[in-house]
Amino acid sequence: MNKEWIELYRKEIKEFGEETREFHDKEMNRKDYKHVSGGMGSYAQRDADQHMVRFRMNGGNLTKAKLKHLVDTIDKYDVKRLKLSTCQTIQLHDLKYDQVAPIIEEAIDAKIYTKAGGGDNPRNVMTSPLAGLQKGEPFDVMPYATAAADYMLSICRDFKMPRKLKVAFCNGVDDSVHTTFRDMGFVANSDGTFKLYVAGGLGANHKMGVLVKEDVPAKDIFYYIKAMIDLFCANGNYENRAKARTRYLQETMGAEPLKEELLRRAGELAAQGGHDCIVQSDEPKKRGTKTIEGPRIIEQKQEGLYAVEYHPIGGELPVDMPKKMLDALSRMDEVECRIGPDETMYFVNCTADEAQEFLDMTNDAASTPFEHSVACIGASICQQGLRNSQAVLRDCIEELKKHPQAAAVLPKVRISGCTSSCSAHQIGAIGFQGFVKVVDKVPQPAYRVFVGGSDKSDHVTFGDFVDVVLEKDMPALFVKLGEACAATGKDWDSYAQDNREEIVEIIKSFV
Repeated sequence: MNKEWIELYRKEIKEFGEETREFHDKEMNRKDYKHVSGGMGSYAQRDADQHMVRFRMNGGNLTKAKLKHLVDTIDKYDVKRLKLSTCQTIQLHDLKYDQVAPIIEEAIDAKIYTKAGGGDNPRNVMTSPLAGLQKGEPFDVMPYATAAADYMLSICRDFKMPRKLKVAFCNGVDDSVHTTFRDMGFVANSDGTFKLYVAGGLGANHKMGVLVKEDVPAKDIFYYIKAMIDLFCANGNYENRAKARTRYLQETMGAEPLKEELLRRAGELAAQGGHDCIVQSDEPKKRGTKTIEGPRIIEQKQEGLYAVEYHPIGGELPVDMPKKMLDALSRMDEVECRIGPDETMYFVNCTADEAQEFLDMTNDAASTPFEHSVACIGASICQQGLRNSQAVLRDCIEELKKHPQAAAVLPKVRISGCTSSCSAHQIGAIGFQGFVKVVDKVPQPAYRVFVGGSDKSDHVTFGDFVDVVLEKDMPALFVKLGEACAATGKDWDSYAQDNREEIVEIIKSFV
C-alpha cells in the first residue's frame, strides 16, 4: 500500500476508534455499529463489551514479521482467544472496546491490514495453502493471490458493492479454497494461464460457479477482477441483502449473458491496459538431506523439504502457541507458516529435523479426520450465532474417545452455528447448520443435517438436506454412525458410497 493509502487508512482508524467509543457508550446501536465496523475488519461479539479484530493474511501467508507482530499484540493487550478462520485469517477475540483501534493501527507496521476484513468489500484473497511448494502444481499462484489482494485493497474505496466479494486462487492440485464456487475462482493451468469461475457461493441458494474462460492470461487477472466488481455493482441487488451476492446474478442475468458481459468488460479494460499483473515467485533456496514420514508430514516439491500440518481442535489456536512458533522460526532459515481454509496451519520449508521439532511442539493437534472437523466460532461469541458449534464439536470428540473404533473411521464434518455458511457445511461429508426445533411446544437447540457433500477437486458436490437433529443427540449420533461404518470394515468414503440409505436411516432415528 502506498503512502497516501496508508495516511487515509490511519484517518479512518481514528474515526473508527471514536465510533467504537460511541457504541460502547450506547450512543450508537448495534446495527449501525456493525455497518461501520465490518469494513474495518472488526465486530462486537454477542457480549457487546467484547470485540473481535480480524487480521487479514493474503493467501493465508503468516510470515515471520507478521507472526512476530501477532506475538507482540497478544502480549501487549493480553489477548485470551485466537481463532483461525475459514478465510485464512486470524481472529483476535474478547477485546476491550478501547483496544480495537490501537490494535488495527499498530498492525500497519507489520503490513497487516484489517480494512475490508468484513462488510460489503472484497474479502481476504484465499490460496491453496501449499502454493509454490506442492508436488504436481503447474506454477506458484501465491504471488498472484498476494498481488490481487493488494490491488483490491488499493481500489476498495472507489466503489460500494451490494455485498462482499470472495476471490480464491487454486494451484491446480489442492482446491480446498473452493474456487469452483467462489465469487471469483482462478485455477492454475499447465500453460501458465487460469481457468476462471464466477458467481458461485454458499449460504442460502448455494450455487456452483460459472466457467467463464478456460485460459485467462495470468497478467490479465486485475482486469477480470475489476470487471467483476463493476458488473456486480451494475447488476447486484442493493435493495435486498439476502440476495445481494454474485450467485444471484445467475438468476437475474442468466449464466450465459453473465459470462458474455464479464468477458466484454474485461476485454475493454485489458485493451486500455496499464494494470498488467507482473509477479515473481520466490522459491525457497534451502534443501534438505534427511527424510521424515508421518501422518502430519507433507513432502514438498523442493528436495528434502517438508510441510508439517497442525490442526488445533475447532480452529482455536492456543494463545501461547504463536510465541512457541516464533521462537522456533527465528532459528530456522526460510521456514514460514501458512493458514489453510479449514482452520489448519502448515509449517513449510522444513528440513527433516525442523519438521520433527514442529511435530513435537504441536502434539495437541487433531489426530483423526473427525478431530479435523471445521466449526465456526459459535453463538457464545458471534452475535449472529444460534448454536455453540465449538462446544458441540468438543462434546462429540470427548464422547468418541470412549469409542475409539468409531472415532477412527468418522470423516471430517463441518458445523455452522447459524444460517450462514462459515464452516461450509454444504460441502461436508456430513454438514450441520444451527437451527431451532420445537419439541412439545418448547424450542430446543438443534441442527439441520446435510449428507454427501465433497470439496475434492475432481468431485465437488453439495450435500443433501436430510432432517433436523437435537444438539443433545449429536454425540450419540456420531457414535452410532462410526460403529456402523467400522462394522463394515470400510473407510468412510467407501461406506458412504455403498451405504447412503443406512446413513440417512441412522440420522432419522435421532429425529
